[in-house]
Amino acid sequence: MQGKIIRIVSNQYTIIDHKSNRLQALAMGKVRKQDKPVVGDEVDVEIYDGRYCIEKILPRRNRLYRPAVANVDQAMIVMSAVDPVFSNVLVDRLVFLIEYSDIEPLIVVSKMDLTSADDPVYGYIEDYRNSGYQVILVGHDYELDELKAALKDKVTVLAGQSGVGKSSLLNKLDPDFALATQEISKALNRGKHTTRHTELYEVAGGWLADTPGFSSLDFSRIDALTMAGKIKDFQTAEPCRFNDCHHLNEPGCAIIRGVEEGRISKYRYDNYVAITELCNKKKEWEL
Repeated sequence: MQGKIIRIVSNQYTIIDHKSNRLQALAMGKVRKQDKPVVGDEVDVEIYDGRYCIEKILPRRNRLYRPAVANVDQAMIVMSAVDPVFSNVLVDRLVFLIEYSDIEPLIVVSKMDLTSADDPVYGYIEDYRNSGYQVILVGHDYELDELKAALKDKVTVLAGQSGVGKSSLLNKLDPDFALATQEISKALNRGKHTTRHTELYEVAGGWLADTPGFSSLDFSRIDALTMAGKIKDFQTAEPCRFNDCHHLNEPGCAIIRGVEEGRISKYRYDNYVAITELCNKKKEWEL
């Protein structure tokens, strides 16, 4: 039979099959030697001596390493409009990492009820939308219909710094999910008995990953040229004369010309230039 791994605690795997049955399984030795299973993996399961065992990991569409999740459709980047103030630099760093893994970014701006009409956040929101990103606004009295529709039938991971209102947002989406994640967080913070735990929860008709989150932004695995080819803003531009153009100071670069002519976001380009200095280097930025 086949199923999806939705929970990992130590070496115990919870798998949901196509009939929504939940199975407790172990990983065969040959699977662990090949590649350790992660949450989101589609797997083949066999029964040996009355126990369910993971026989094979099916090909992955993508994989995140921190957090360790596979076959992700989108990453929900939650950033507050105020307190802390909206940071397009941090959002873009998350966007670049997410797009590099062939995952669609979903930008959610919280605490919009605390903004004034002339708040700079509205300029950033328009900039992202003009570049083709989906941006959803939430606040104290905001309905969540648009966000729920975006989560339906998708595997989503959460990203964003502390203090932006992720817990409040999750509580409004599904109080049971918020309570479960709080209990897990308490269990994992008890000291030396901490257990590795990752889980997918059913929320709004989709799957939402409760993970340790993007605790740091690691660009040491990132190739700058590959990253440039996956940034949404750059994909709509005319191609450069040279396939190996890094869009930094090369003559005749179509991306630089697009920025100068206002067809490509200058915010995104400036943040891209800053990030290229971190690619393939052992440097991490803490959230």
